Amino acid sequence: MIRTTDDGDLRVVTIDRPARRNALRPTDLDALEAAVTGADAPVVLLRGSGPAFCAGADLDSVTDLDDPEAFAKHGQRVADAVESAESVVVAGIDGAARGGGVELALACDVRVATPRATLGEPGVRLGLFGAWGGTVRLPRVVGEGHALEFSLSGRVVNADEALRMGLVSRIVDDPGEVAASMADNDHRSLRIVKERLRDRGNRDGRLEREAAGFAELHRANVDDIAASREK
Repeated sequence: MIRTTDDGDLRVVTIDRPARRNALRPTDLDALEAAVTGADAPVVLLRGSGPAFCAGADLDSVTDLDDPEAFAKHGQRVADAVESAESVVVAGIDGAARGGGVELALACDVRVATPRATLGEPGVRLGLFGAWGGTVRLPRVVGEGHALEFSLSGRVVNADEALRMGLVSRIVDDPGEVAASMADNDHRSLRIVKERLRDRGNRDGRLEREAAGFAELHRANVDDIAASREK
């Protein structure tokens, strides 16, 4: 079950299956995609209910798969949708994130952990691996060396080690405060900065789009910029 709460400029999306450590069935993936991409708020906080962030794919669903490749592509599509959402998406990792839960966090723009967070890719212990885009995003986020060791060992890291690896950017008591502080920023700036930082095109094209985005923001906010200078 996926719950959404809108509070002004912040949407909170909660994976609410605490009895299953917020493990995701195919229907949950679809609901999560709709909740994130359908947000009007400039910032979305993705979190889990209870003592876990997300345990990944529900193992009952994985066991009964008729088409494993289609299941993997389903998760990839949802992770891609989270990554490309217009809103800035913050993963608030409180408790356990495993497998697909880590992959969803990697698709978010920002990952913050509480001191209780633990993260792991245990797929190799089950004869599987994360296939919701994790093999692409993980080395991009933490570097190839950390990505290989983390994934091939199947071990679990705590919040402090995740911070040292670069898997999360901050350790905080309340991820909601981080998301809310981002929502206080200029909304158009958030969208354009996300677009530019997420751009995977060639360097020259990226620089052109960066300049165009700066010009768009300058034209829209020139009066506020001038007023700020005079303070």
